[in-house]
Amino acid sequence: MDTFQAIKSRRSIRSFNDKAVSDEEIEKLIDAARFAPSAGNLQPWEFIIVKEPKRKRQLSVAALNQHFIEEAPIVIVVCANETRSGRRYGRRGVTLYCIQDTAAATQNLLLAAYSLGLSTCWIGAFREKLVRESLKTPSHVRPVAMIPVGFSSRKPKQRRRRPIAEITHQETY
Repeated sequence: MDTFQAIKSRRSIRSFNDKAVSDEEIEKLIDAARFAPSAGNLQPWEFIIVKEPKRKRQLSVAALNQHFIEEAPIVIVVCANETRSGRRYGRRGVTLYCIQDTAAATQNLLLAAYSLGLSTCWIGAFREKLVRESLKTPSHVRPVAMIPVGFSSRKPKQRRRRPIAEITHQETY
């Protein structure tokens, strides 16, 4: 699949059918995610694969009752290991670099899923404390994104994008 086609065609899906996602597909997603760029090549990402219905329900409640999350066969929670980035880059590594790095890994995961015919949605709105409790993450591992993964039961239309001329500045703002 052409990269530009994938970037322009991928959609956030909030409606899943009950078809299972294979372990091989999950491994391909994680493999794609781990090839994202990262500050100092520290690779501060951690991925928690959630399949258990009770835990998916907890995540959907933590995500401000976005119940479509629990409909997906799996949810991949992308976490940032703050200690890993902080060791080399101090406070900036903890507050920025590990977040940027996990965002890049998340985008790789989304595009890889699309190329495999899987559907996803990047969830950033959630009560972090509840997610941490549900997943039993150590204090230095911060949940950054939840990605429900499955097969779409419908395809949404392309949403409007701001024109290039409106978002581009030459030399200075």
